[in-house]
Amino acid sequence: MLYRKFGRKDIKVSELGFGCMRLPVLNDDYGQINENESIKMVRYAIDNGVNYVDTAYPYHKGMSELLVGKALKDGYREKVYLATKSPVWLMNERKDFDKYLAEQLEKLQTDHIDMYLLHALGKDRWQKIKTLGVFDFIEKAKADGRIRNIGFSFHDEFKVFKDIVDSYNWDFCQIQFNYLDEHFQAGLGGLKYASSKGMAVIVMEPIKGGKLAGKLPKEAVEILKDANPKITPAEWALRWVWNHPEVSLLLSGMSNMDQVVENVRVANIKPNSLTSDEMNSIKEVKHVFEQRLKVDCTACNYCMPCPNGVHIPDVFRLYNDASLFDEFDNSKREYKNFISGKFDASQCIECGDCEKVCPQHLPIRRLLKEADSALRE
Repeated sequence: MLYRKFGRKDIKVSELGFGCMRLPVLNDDYGQINENESIKMVRYAIDNGVNYVDTAYPYHKGMSELLVGKALKDGYREKVYLATKSPVWLMNERKDFDKYLAEQLEKLQTDHIDMYLLHALGKDRWQKIKTLGVFDFIEKAKADGRIRNIGFSFHDEFKVFKDIVDSYNWDFCQIQFNYLDEHFQAGLGGLKYASSKGMAVIVMEPIKGGKLAGKLPKEAVEILKDANPKITPAEWALRWVWNHPEVSLLLSGMSNMDQVVENVRVANIKPNSLTSDEMNSIKEVKHVFEQRLKVDCTACNYCMPCPNGVHIPDVFRLYNDASLFDEFDNSKREYKNFISGKFDASQCIECGDCEKVCPQHLPIRRLLKEADSALRE
């Protein structure tokens, strides 16, 4: 296991962190964690060098923090940096920040959180919690030791990310980053900007929710096999992220012991260690995906809200996923919910308002018709 410096802080973290949002469950119930197996997995990772464990208030329907608290008993709490996240969308007044933190400390069976994040910030949530006194909360919680380091996880466009970074002396941030999402949301620009400010940067979704480990296009699989048949698609994705020196660690949401063992095994990649041939192989794989991309939508949400309720970026996401990962069955299944909720593409009245504001100048009306035809059973 390799370790990296945590931004400007005098802390070394394992380059692999254990994300506790995809733990094994019982009876296909996301809220019913397989406790025995999950504790074995977390402790195996720690015993083999992982020193960063990440959870959040809503994971596994509120049960993840309880599981992590149990997993870190018997001396394991002292071996790790523990991260969890403030459910900022539940905040309605200043005292709510303290109320939820107190609940989280109790569930996690600890008196402090090493890495506390404001969860899933975007423009609207950020504006709201600023008015509720989030800075006062942060300062007091750090001063009295309830939290040691403060950061945020992020889901919005780069401009918003930069504004949040510049608004406070953050210790770290967490962004989505993988070889397909190099310029998505905060992206590579955000990674470098935060690092230049001395912040540690944690990467989530390094395997794009498992998609880069699963059913890749045949052409992509062949490219990776030719490059090195001993390296799995998942490992290629992890290697690409670890290759960036600005990355302090990446989180993997592991669902079974085999994934834990494999990820621990490969967590030995130094920054800037991929060869030019290896980087070119990944570029070729990206090109395969780009050729399969149906809609070059960046999910900037400039087209939203649609006056007739169409969830435009989400429709395009399902359409792209179906084509990129041969997941038409999954996308069609999810699209049924769009249809029942009356926010599917067929609700488009072709007013054209979305096309007037689209930065990518996409022919959205035509593309919505294509998506509806492909996703509707």
